[in-house]
Amino acid sequence: MILCGGLGSRLHEETEFRPKPMLEIGGRPILWHIMKLYSAHGFKEFILCLGYKGHLIKDFFLKFKAYESDFTIQLGDSERIEYHDRANGEDWRVTLVETGQAAQTGARVARAARYVRTGTFLLTYGDGLGDIDLKALLKFHQSHGRICTVTGVRPPGRFGELEMDGKGSAVQFNEKPQVAGGIINGGFFVFQREFLDRYLEERDDLVLEQGPLQRLAREGQMMVYSHGGFWQPMDTYREFKLLNELWGSGKAPWKKW
Repeated sequence: MILCGGLGSRLHEETEFRPKPMLEIGGRPILWHIMKLYSAHGFKEFILCLGYKGHLIKDFFLKFKAYESDFTIQLGDSERIEYHDRANGEDWRVTLVETGQAAQTGARVARAARYVRTGTFLLTYGDGLGDIDLKALLKFHQSHGRICTVTGVRPPGRFGELEMDGKGSAVQFNEKPQVAGGIINGGFFVFQREFLDRYLEERDDLVLEQGPLQRLAREGQMMVYSHGGFWQPMDTYREFKLLNELWGSGKAPWKKW
């Protein structure tokens, strides 16, 4: 399940005309990158929780085959399209759910719950990337028997980091390293289905990260999967540019396909 309904107000110059998950990294929506990451680990069934300008996400998937393929079109009264198969086609099952324009994250999950068909499901945000080992995350979740696992990450630094020797010579330079401080919520959750029945309700103002997750933690039903590798949200224009630069360099850490 991927949360795709927020306004993306801190990226207003980019999200005024399209939803945040449709902002492009290297010519493809960040949503596509997130789905490719899951798919590379064998997870190919998706539920997208739509809200702000969700029709543009629907349009992307309705036309996905045309975007991905070479095709020949016969124009005229009997219009026909012949698609030419390509090896990189996606075998995804995608359910797109209208969860409300004003709904908060918890309400969106609650309204999409009827489409969850398994006892365990994964959830993430539609605006963050990382080199998360999703199979290892799921294995960790299955090992402890709690209702929820959240991926804990170190927030990325804003500035480059220098390491010097005693004489002032630089011995190492790291561009925007992961901060060595506290752990924060990096998304990439795993839940048991009972979370949907016991902790959520379809109330517009229900914020996933407040009541439901706080209650799970209080009740000892949440475990943390520590991820020390790359993780980067896309909350600002600077971060949007950074992700594009990483992709353009050919060394995007999240590219596992």
